[in-house]
Amino acid sequence: MSAPDRRGRLDMRHKTLSVRRQCALLGLARSGVYRTSAPASEDDAAAMRRIDALYTEHPFYGSRRIAFALKMNRKRVQRLMRLMGIEALGPKPRTSKPAPGHRIYPYLLRNLTVERPNQVWACDITYVPILGSGPGTTGFFYLVAVMDWASRAVLSWRLSNTTDTSFCLEALEEALARFGKPEIFNTDQGSQFTSQAFTGALERAGVRISMDGRGRFLDNIFIERLWRSLKHEDVYLKHYGDGREARAGIASWIAFYNSRRPHQALGYKTPMSVWRLGTTGALDEKAVDMTLRLDNAGALPTCPQLQQQQASAA
Repeated sequence: MSAPDRRGRLDMRHKTLSVRRQCALLGLARSGVYRTSAPASEDDAAAMRRIDALYTEHPFYGSRRIAFALKMNRKRVQRLMRLMGIEALGPKPRTSKPAPGHRIYPYLLRNLTVERPNQVWACDITYVPILGSGPGTTGFFYLVAVMDWASRAVLSWRLSNTTDTSFCLEALEEALARFGKPEIFNTDQGSQFTSQAFTGALERAGVRISMDGRGRFLDNIFIERLWRSLKHEDVYLKHYGDGREARAGIASWIAFYNSRRPHQALGYKTPMSVWRLGTTGALDEKAVDMTLRLDNAGALPTCPQLQQQQASAA
């Protein structure tokens, strides 16, 4: 008995596996299989573009503040934010919702220090607006990226018009194939990352799984900074008109970011050069200094809240 294609293609006529079972294996919602989403209207696409720009600048803004700042109806802002898959980054009862039955793993990075590449990888999803010129060409895509935390190098990424697990799994498998494996892999509690397909791939690779705690919006802050840089330096400037254009443009920017964009926090080295130095055993300690060194050992605390407390005390 064969399992469904791990890239997300369902076999609606499979002889032994029901659609329900295939969706469970792939981490897909059955509602998404049977229902085709309506394309975003021109007005909604423009509104989502404005919401995304403000949210990227102030990720702690919720629907109330966004509605006030943009002079929009709050219920509309709430609807569009749900559609975009974004919410305020701040302490609250639940920041990411796993699917029912999915296992939640403990957060392993508290008070840990990041000292070398491939010690900790992180993964996250963001929203990319598409502003086509013709009718029915406006909308949005979702971008997932796998980042090495010490070097901030983007190890792999995928763009998709749905939020199912398959595109996240593809990015993970590419990173593992090309760059080895991390000791710890950290994500939020989104259903894509808590799915059996995703966590199973990590467990088979012998990687320890870590998930952000509820309301701990700073646990994955370095990849949030990546999204901000990408959007301000590329997406908002180019106004992509379709998925093919967005994929080519984002690929070009990530190549620039990894290999040609000097990073101040890395001693003006590039992320990929720091990753290569670290994995060959020749890493300059200063190269992994992502923020002001505040701990006694000289390594980077992965808990930004601890950094803030130490900085205040100093």
